[in-house]
Amino acid sequence: MIELALDGAVAEIALNAPDRLNALSLEALRRLDDAYAEAAASGVRALVLRGEGRAFCAGRDIAGVDPETDDVPGYLGALEQVMRRIAAFPVPTFAAVQGACLGVGLGLAIATDVVYVAENAKVGSPFANLGAIPDSGAHALLLDRLGAHRALDLIFTGELISGADAVAAGMFSRALPADELLAFTRERAAMTASGPTAAFAASKRLVAHLRDARLWDAVAEESRSQEALRATADYREGFAAFQEKRKPEFRGE
Repeated sequence: MIELALDGAVAEIALNAPDRLNALSLEALRRLDDAYAEAAASGVRALVLRGEGRAFCAGRDIAGVDPETDDVPGYLGALEQVMRRIAAFPVPTFAAVQGACLGVGLGLAIATDVVYVAENAKVGSPFANLGAIPDSGAHALLLDRLGAHRALDLIFTGELISGADAVAAGMFSRALPADELLAFTRERAAMTASGPTAAFAASKRLVAHLRDARLWDAVAEESRSQEALRATADYREGFAAFQEKRKPEFRGE
């Protein structure tokens, strides 16, 4: 499901479970973390993250997960580790985002240096339908880029926005036609890999210094809140409704 390819100075990591819209299980997160570690050790000078098929990543794979015994802290801990691994990657990283970029997928994008997105992609964290809150640092991203009112509007409604609108709002780097996205991302990664790697690494460190406190504080608080919400009836109902492909019936409990 997680594939790493090394091509000269550029590494490419593919989420390759198109039949599941590249949704990520705990084991897949661990394999993704290993792929980034291997790529970092290889000495590449740029990295591309992409999803195979019609989605980048539709979020967490909860097929077969029992909400009563679900290891939420374990999953969110693994997700934070991957996000930190991506954010700390020693050279520039690029994401090519098409189709669904939801939940965990949004977290992977948040942690990447440069995100190019298809104009018709669908971006957001529709956790309102699960009786839970967005994770992966989404609160920090939405607040920083959209302001409190628009951020809470998207959180309360679970509305998704297009890739074009996400770029217009300053969430991501650039929107492109879907059929041009991957080639453009690979071209930019290759161009960056031939540039001044040490200078780029210095810029990454400076940006991270200015950004990280709010992002990682949000990730930690999201994890604490998600674990508390797991005890609610609405969370159990939202979880079951998602698995059963039906509309949830929340009671505010």
